[in-house]
Parts: sequence; structure tokens; C-alpha cells
Amino acid sequence: MKKGMIGKKLGMTQLFARDGKLIPVTVIQATPCQVTQKKTVEVDGYNAIQLSYEVVEAKRVNKPLTGHFKKAGADPARYLREFRFEDTGALEIGQRINIDIFEQGDKIDVMGISKGKGFQGGVKRHHFKGGGASHGSMHHRAPGSIGASSFPSRVFKGQRLPGHMGQDRVTAMGLEIVAVKREQNLLLVKGAVPGAKNGLVLIRDSIKKSV
Repeated sequence: MKKGMIGKKLGMTQLFARDGKLIPVTVIQATPCQVTQKKTVEVDGYNAIQLSYEVVEAKRVNKPLTGHFKKAGADPARYLREFRFEDTGALEIGQRINIDIFEQGDKIDVMGISKGKGFQGGVKRHHFKGGGASHGSMHHRAPGSIGASSFPSRVFKGQRLPGHMGQDRVTAMGLEIVAVKREQNLLLVKGAVPGAKNGLVLIRDSIKKSV
């Protein structure tokens, strides 16, 4: 069965491997999640499980969600997220999923919301080269021509232009779990993952681990 959990990015640090190499790692707190719903092809058109994360007081949850958690026999939680699995038969509604499902050396994909950068120009947003930097240049960081004149007399869709940068859902694929701290519910993942500190992340088996 595939694995999936919800976690929170705590930040980055570094570890030394046994051969002395320095490994940059991201620390993810993955406290136990609960199965709050199972979706099937027959009823919903696809197979998936819904997990809850970060238990809160009952008064922090509105009435519809209170009924949803009560029906599942789960604690009220701040977040609900879905994971698509081909087979959900091994999981039961109300079951707790903890960090024990992952082991050192596992390959995972981590999904998160990238840091928002606000409105940015083409040089920062799309890595445009920019114009000349010498005296007299009037084209330092402007985007330049974005289309033709008489034909086609419009700008093609998808043209890279200045605009809002970041705040997008990003998936870092094929990351390796360097260590699992079960007592603290921490995963130490090699490399960087999307998002800012304390940002919500989704962790799943890597879809490219067999490549």
C-alpha cells in the first residue's frame, strides 16, 4: 500500500554522514494523522483517503466539520487533505497513521506552497537576461518585445511577463529520508522542500522511486 501523511516544515539544518560528508536536511514534523473519509470509484469516481492533521479544540471547528469528524470518530482538526491511493482497503475510518510508516532511506515526494514573492519583473520571475548595463542604455530590466506588429497583431497566450511570483503548489520529487526521529515525530529529509517555516506539507511515496 502507498504511504501518505501531512506534516509541517520546521526549517533546515545539517547532518554529517558516516563517511564525513555534510548533508543538508529539512526537518518535517509529522504528528499522527487520522483517516476521516474513504472515497471509492463506485461512489466518488476515484479512490482516495482523507486525512486530518493538527488536533484543535472543538470550538475551533464549524458545525458541518464537527459532524464530519464525529461521523468518522476522529478528533477535530485544523487541516483536511486527500491522498489518492489505488487500494484503500487496508485503512479504516478513524485509524491513526503515524511516522512509523516511513523508514530511513525511503524515497518520498513532498508537496507544499512556495514562498510568495509578490509582483516581480521578468528578470527575477523568468530569469530574463535584461539589456545593456552601460551608460546610455534605456533597456536595463525591461522585458523587450512581446509580439509582432501586423501579424498576428496580438500577444500569444503563455507569454512570460512580469506578475505575481510564488505562492504556487510545488512538488519536490524523489527526496531521501535521512533519519526518522520517532520520539519527536520528526522526519529529516535530504535537501530543501517547498514552503516557508511552519508551512503545511504533504508527504507521499515517491512516484519515481523505481526509476
